[in-house]
Amino acid sequence: MTRDLDPRLLRAFVAVAEELHFTRAAARLYVAQQALSRDIRRLERELGVELFVRTTRQVTPTADAERLLPYARRLLLAQDELLAAAAGTGRPLLVDLNSAGMTSGRVLALARELAPECELMARYESGLTGAAAEIAAGRLDVSFGRVAGLAPAARAALAHQPVRLEPMAVLLPEDHPLAARESVPLDALAGESVYAGAGNPRTREWTDLAGLLFEGRGIAVAPPAPMAVGAEEFRRVMAKSRTPVLAVVDFPAMPGTVRRPITAPVPLSPLSMVWRAGLRHPGLDALRTAAARLAAEEGWLRRIPGDWLPDQDTAVMRAPERAGARAGALTTRASAE
Repeated sequence: MTRDLDPRLLRAFVAVAEELHFTRAAARLYVAQQALSRDIRRLERELGVELFVRTTRQVTPTADAERLLPYARRLLLAQDELLAAAAGTGRPLLVDLNSAGMTSGRVLALARELAPECELMARYESGLTGAAAEIAAGRLDVSFGRVAGLAPAARAALAHQPVRLEPMAVLLPEDHPLAARESVPLDALAGESVYAGAGNPRTREWTDLAGLLFEGRGIAVAPPAPMAVGAEEFRRVMAKSRTPVLAVVDFPAMPGTVRRPITAPVPLSPLSMVWRAGLRHPGLDALRTAAARLAAEEGWLRRIPGDWLPDQDTAVMRAPERAGARAGALTTRASAE
């Protein structure tokens, strides 16, 4: 007699195998932890195997779990493709990369390699606060940014995956007194007014992060300035205002400026990939796989000794290095099979 498996149980299995943590897996699936545990036990009964060894400190997949995980992924992908075909979601996926030449662009490039049949369309508009509203309204599919800086109502409509803890940097005019240094200690910015998107309603999460970083250090968040679109406009506004700009170490070079990493401490910018809760699309699957693989291979979620990250961001981004590496290894193995 043929047995049918509830796809919900398979999604529970995959989520726990990738997160290696029941609480995080439950949050990812928007279910209670007790319900997730029940689903895993039910799947174990139906399959007749033990999937996870659970202790008070860790969750470890069994050999059976590692053997069955690729099959579960393929079944779920087939279901998603069927639903996508029925709903017409073979459509292009619109992905907001914020700026060219950065972490999000690398994730998109790998996703295009993993799923060449999907049309992943890029756009470049900075600010997760603005993007979140568009995602919720269905005008945008995926974006990248700092989830902890979003309002609770905005976060409730979104799903997210931690991608990278990016070391932060400062852009300085070429003749600024600090420009001669290879790196800039945070305290060296005392007395400066540093631009961090203040006044831009699309980038409130970034301005909030800057305020937390500068608090009590004698560094001011610069007042609103004209939005500079394009390298030449950026150069013109920078030359006129001469205001240092808070950025990340991968921020593209701009004319008339130097980019210097911030040290003592090294502040981290928490980058997540964000999409509408419940969205199903093979292009999203490719993006998630690409992000997990790059994060595992390059240690993107690894903390740096003496770094700085707000408590609320630590909670959102918590993904132990061992679990992330394990998920990345399983992802790589599954795509090879």
